[in-house]
Amino acid sequence: MNWIERLTVVALFGALALPAVAQSNQEINQRKENQQDRIANGVQNGSLTAGETANLERKEAAISREERRMKADDNFTPAERARINRQQNALSRQIYRDKHNAAVQPGTKGVINQRKENQQDRIAQGIKNGQLTAGEASRLEAREARINHQEARMKADGNFTPAEKAKITREQNRTSKAIYRDKHNARHQ
Repeated sequence: MNWIERLTVVALFGALALPAVAQSNQEINQRKENQQDRIANGVQNGSLTAGETANLERKEAAISREERRMKADDNFTPAERARINRQQNALSRQIYRDKHNAAVQPGTKGVINQRKENQQDRIAQGIKNGQLTAGEASRLEAREARINHQEARMKADGNFTPAEKAKITREQNRTSKAIYRDKHNARHQ
């Protein structure tokens, strides 16, 4: 075989390999989208608490950062692709465990709890339609978790005063504004 024939064979194999790489990237992106949908559904139906959601979104953001770093040199190797796949497998198992454990987001009894549910729905909708990145959703869910813990501490003595209720409402207002800002900035999942 002369050098022209060899070059032709190499070019042919290269052309055949490109769709496989594109397919792998497409599969990774589709998997990320599916996992974001599973998280959003867990937020909407209450099977994921704000703290669990923040943790899952933090992990999703870390995987996305690592993937971007791996792709930065324009050489996303099969070993790197396998590593991302293993991380996504682990995240998928964690989503399942968190959605099926005994911890649930509190129901909608009272104005504060109804507001929590509305904000969780807004976050879930932002995750589902791509308006919120994994990092933004993680930060918002962490805020929600802090408000939930703060409210639980205030209610622990059985006396939830009007001043404490007003403080929780102010925190919810700030979080509501943060949700709006994050959903309407230029960043998308």
